[in-house]
Amino acid sequence: MSRVPSFKDLEVWKKSMDLVDLVYDLTQSYPSDERFGLAAETRKTARSVPYNVAEGKKRASQNEYRYFISIASGSLGELYTQILIAFRRKYLLPSVLPGVEARIEEIGKMLYGLERALSLSAGA
Repeated sequence: MSRVPSFKDLEVWKKSMDLVDLVYDLTQSYPSDERFGLAAETRKTARSVPYNVAEGKKRASQNEYRYFISIASGSLGELYTQILIAFRRKYLLPSVLPGVEARIEEIGKMLYGLERALSLSAGA
C-alpha cells in the first residue's frame, strides 16, 4: 500500500469533508425546535467521519488506524440513520435523499476498502 503523506491527501477524508458541508447546508432548513436536537446531532455525527479518518491516520500503528476507520464507518451508518429520520419527518425534500445516499454509499465503500487494505497489510 502506498504511503499517503497526510490525512488531508486521503480521498475519503476529502469526500467526508464535502459531506460535512452538505449536512450543514441541509440541516439549516430543519425546524428551529430541532436546532439542539436532530440538527446538532446530525452535524456532530457528520464531523465524526473525517475526524476519525484524520485521527486514525495520525496514529502510530496500522491496528490503531484500522480501529479509527472502523469508528468512522460506524459514524457514517449513524449519519445515514439520522438523514433517514429527517426524511421521514419531512425535514428533507424527497429529491435530496438519493444524492445524499449516493455520497454516503461512496464514502462507506472507501472506508471499507481502506479498512480492508489496512487489515491485509497488517496480516490480520
